[in-house]
Amino acid sequence: MIFICYSKCTTCQKVKKWLDERDVKYVVRDIKTENPTYDELKTWFAASGLPLRRFFNTSGLQYKSLNLKEKLPTMSEEEQLKLLSTDGMLVKRPILVGNGFVLVGYKENEWMEKIRV
Repeated sequence: MIFICYSKCTTCQKVKKWLDERDVKYVVRDIKTENPTYDELKTWFAASGLPLRRFFNTSGLQYKSLNLKEKLPTMSEEEQLKLLSTDGMLVKRPILVGNGFVLVGYKENEWMEKIRV
């Protein structure tokens, strides 16, 4: 599994500890230094079953400074994916990419169901 996170994010730190306590094996990828690519985001979006807006870090400074709350509804999926691929800080985290699933953000019940711990 790939655990995509931001090391300074308290939620990411909490989830990393949660994974470690359950002996879940994963590879860490820092979203700030290794931003997801357009192709990765497109694949993860399709696999997640989530609306694309869930991939946006709506509480982030970038989201707010770009006024994305107003702009996203008028953008195509391709435009949104391309925008997400430009800056990891726009992307909701943590993300866990596993065999046959993608989890975005942390909801413990969803994580427990997918990881089966």
